[in-house]
Amino acid sequence: MKKFGALLLACVLSFSLVGCGNNDGGSDAAASGSGDVSGTVALNGSTSMEKLVNGLKEGIVETYPNLQLEPQFTGSSAGVEAVTNGTADIGDVSRALTDEEKAGGLVENIVALDGIAVVTDTANTATNLTTQQLKDIYTGKITNWSEVGGADQNIVVIGRESGSGTRDAFEEILDIADQCQLAQTLNETGAVAAAVQSTPGAIGYISLDALNDKVKALQLDGVAPSEETVKDGSYTLQRPFVMATKGEISEQSAQVQAVFEFINSDAGQEVISSVGLVSAK
Repeated sequence: MKKFGALLLACVLSFSLVGCGNNDGGSDAAASGSGDVSGTVALNGSTSMEKLVNGLKEGIVETYPNLQLEPQFTGSSAGVEAVTNGTADIGDVSRALTDEEKAGGLVENIVALDGIAVVTDTANTATNLTTQQLKDIYTGKITNWSEVGGADQNIVVIGRESGSGTRDAFEEILDIADQCQLAQTLNETGAVAAAVQSTPGAIGYISLDALNDKVKALQLDGVAPSEETVKDGSYTLQRPFVMATKGEISEQSAQVQAVFEFINSDAGQEVISSVGLVSAK
């Protein structure tokens, strides 16, 4: 009988220890970075954050081999809606959250900084715009490149769709919300770059990490867009990349906490740098 009692007690203690170890889905593992966290994390939002999120998706398995990120890229506003209604764990938003969004319970977790590059086709002879000239181009006050040091050529103004985090940030920084006169409205960063590349006289704006040699980046007030000028603040057309959560990170599941642990790790910071973004740390 004593042997039976001892065996029963051992079983109970063993069961209790196992239960405690998994009580919160592995938050201790997330905190220690041990890689024991498993499951999926749903993300939705900004198309401008696609390179970053996909980079994190590939990199995180080195630290958390059983954790999978499941991203969708449907726009910043859609990301806010998804994390608010619980269809996503993280909302990817390529702009600062509004006061209304914060009042609704969303927390603004800035993971990186991104410059918004103003681009033209490579044949364009203009090299620099002042902030005022850029505002005047997008509001229709300046319509020819000859007015800003370029050739006698009509300006084809290209922008992003309503609800785009890039558009919201661009218009907010320049204080031209609801004033833009656009020849084309496109729904992806890549589409804007492709349209500018193939359209003589075009101007557009894209995320710094999407910049390539197929388009020409203009200086703004004499400052070229780069990681260095975004970091030191001299390039003023920049915005935060936000991974919004409903409530503080500490209140999230172990899986979501693990995502932010990875982002703040050396490996996560390397991902941020590799896609042309600037660390927010």
